[in-house]
Amino acid sequence: MEIVEGIGIGVAVILGALLILFVRRALVTRSGGIIRLSVRVSTMLDGRGWSPGFGRFAGDDLRWYRMFSFALRPKRVLSRKGLAVERRRLPEGQERLSMPADWVILRCTSHHAPVEIAMARSTVTGFLSWLEAAPPGAVSPRMASQDWPAA
Repeated sequence: MEIVEGIGIGVAVILGALLILFVRRALVTRSGGIIRLSVRVSTMLDGRGWSPGFGRFAGDDLRWYRMFSFALRPKRVLSRKGLAVERRRLPEGQERLSMPADWVILRCTSHHAPVEIAMARSTVTGFLSWLEAAPPGAVSPRMASQDWPAA
């Protein structure tokens, strides 16, 4: 009987964790403006360190949430005011194994440090439009490089 109780408790814990993940995702995504987005969290090994997640546009911020996390707060917030795109490239080497084939990697600079983000090629146009957009009277951030290679 103890084995059955242990299995029952284990199943209940797993179902509870899944429920929390789905409720968290529903709370974060309820207002729309969501894109699939991977962020490079570590550069120790070449081509590694990518973490999948999703980004949510909220005013002048792009809030990045890890895909498999219980946190309700974003793991990283990129402000449009201090963000500029340095270059764009296709995944290389190990990166091709960790993300879909039609994704593009953008190397950006922000107030704090350089950051690499990856997203679908079709999403890049919307991201760049959001980055260039600014409220009336505000200074739009400039793009660091305008002569990108076709991806």
